[in-house]
Amino acid sequence: MNAETPSPIVRRKTRAIRLGDMLIGGGNPIRVQSMTNTDTRDVQASIAQVLALAEAGCEIVRLAVLDEDAARALKEIKAASPVPLIADIHFDHRLALASLEAGVDGLRINPGNIGGQDKVAAVVHAAKAVGAPIRIGVNSGSVERHLLEKFGGPTPEAMVESALGHVRMLEDENFDQIKISLKSSSVPATIAAYTRLADVVDYPLHIGITEAGTPLRGATKSGVGLGILLWMGIGDTLRVSLTGDPLPEMDVAWELLRCLGIRRRGAEMVSCPTCGRTEIDLAGLAQAVEQKLRGVQVPVKVAVMGCVVNGPGEAREADIGLAGGRDCAVIFRKGEVVRKVRGEANVLTEFMNELDQIIQEFENRCA
Repeated sequence: MNAETPSPIVRRKTRAIRLGDMLIGGGNPIRVQSMTNTDTRDVQASIAQVLALAEAGCEIVRLAVLDEDAARALKEIKAASPVPLIADIHFDHRLALASLEAGVDGLRINPGNIGGQDKVAAVVHAAKAVGAPIRIGVNSGSVERHLLEKFGGPTPEAMVESALGHVRMLEDENFDQIKISLKSSSVPATIAAYTRLADVVDYPLHIGITEAGTPLRGATKSGVGLGILLWMGIGDTLRVSLTGDPLPEMDVAWELLRCLGIRRRGAEMVSCPTCGRTEIDLAGLAQAVEQKLRGVQVPVKVAVMGCVVNGPGEAREADIGLAGGRDCAVIFRKGEVVRKVRGEANVLTEFMNELDQIIQEFENRCA
């Protein structure tokens, strides 16, 4: 599907909630979220990672709040953040209260593990006072023991019942600024849980595959699981969870949204897988071009192709394209041949020059 083609996806209808100056659900854009892996008490390191994530396209950042020092640190981090911040709280409702006092935009809690209904009521009262929503986060590893016994493990049914129980705890306090997530490391279980929940509530849903793994495995599992859910119209915010540095999560998340025609950010690149017809170092060319496109914000489409079968056609469809031949390549711009470059050593240089020009044209147009 071309990036310009409207997506055929019919979004699930949800109520809208407000997170800072951003609306979530209710037909608003699906937002990309991540989480810092710095020690929140290290203010400068946390600010640096929040800023780096925002620059890479992250629209909501979550931070772990392990103690009071971390909660207090949120005030300075929030003051420096260009995006809404969510405090991740477990076991101690006082940390939720301190985080709200520090100015965070929202909370992520499991209402059942912060000390009982009276503690939930205190958190809800504080959240209402500042207009902060609460995300109920249910993971397969955190399902209550009685539900594990009832359903024979952290099944999709168990996860949904856990979430609904937590929802009732908030609704009993007349609170409806709720977002819900149901994450498992199992793709089928995650899909089953979200589809069941989507049938019985109209709250916005945050989607993700938890503990998805290292970059290759995590990107694959997240791409399959989130892709299916998004195609079904489920999901109002999302996170691609990858072990390690959270910045690569942004590349995967935005590429996923682009592939489904949902949202588009920055440059798009297509390249062929190479075969026996390839007669130039296409892999090297593609890697160099991909590196060049990192950080490019304008929606330029680039094709790097290696042979005469599909190469010219794909190259013509792009804003700028390259179709390789024997020790040469043809460069296209907007479907028209710009030049034929001879000598493999010259191909990258000439293509990069053309790419610089078209990026500048796009930037001038978007200015």
